[in-house]
Amino acid sequence: MKKLSPRITSFDLHSGSQLGGKYEVVSRLGAGWEGEVYLVREKGTRIERTVKIFFPHRNPGNRALRFYARKLHKLRHCPVVIQYHTRDSFQFNDTTVSFLVSEYVEGELLSDFLKRQPGRCLGAFQGLHLLHAIALGIEAIHNVGEYHGDLHSDNVIVLRHGLGFDLKLLDMFSWGAPNAEHIQHDVFDLIRIFYDAIGGARRYRRHPQEVKDICKGLKRSLIAKEFKSAGQLCQHLEFMEWQ
Repeated sequence: MKKLSPRITSFDLHSGSQLGGKYEVVSRLGAGWEGEVYLVREKGTRIERTVKIFFPHRNPGNRALRFYARKLHKLRHCPVVIQYHTRDSFQFNDTTVSFLVSEYVEGELLSDFLKRQPGRCLGAFQGLHLLHAIALGIEAIHNVGEYHGDLHSDNVIVLRHGLGFDLKLLDMFSWGAPNAEHIQHDVFDLIRIFYDAIGGARRYRRHPQEVKDICKGLKRSLIAKEFKSAGQLCQHLEFMEWQ
């Protein structure tokens, strides 16, 4: 009979906890369906890294970890993607648990950034700058034949903002081999982020027609007809004319 992976739903690691004799936990950054994410320091260099620790039952045979490692490596030349370093493991309650090590970037989740804005949202022009920055990042991912698969405001880190936005993308999801449907799913999620960032349904009616021509009432069929890739969305933003 095949041995089932132990069902661990929380590691609850505290500051100072050791991982594999190489890393020291600084703090927990977040948690999700697949595992938990921590800020750690390399014991030898004191360099800060991010580790994603996978729940064993969500990572049978290290399949989830291998997916992330290979995808991050494939996308290593995309500026918006966090850089993968290595994989490792540690013992937790007599179970070997795998984790992925990547660069640590200092910034703020887009969801938290939006909460600090007046009215908890952006104006239309600033929102368009945000949309363009994310769409440029996703375009680079699409151009190497990949997709993100899980775009939302908790998976975008704002590193810097001014005239534009400097961003990094967190996490990804595997829906299977890349295809046009997955790319289209990314495009819809891009526009959904923009729609929510500029106030969602409560402000939509007050926005100019140029904004509505992008959001299209969040109707997937209309978005798919107009924007088949992040690149097409970028092009529309770069050449759009205001009445």
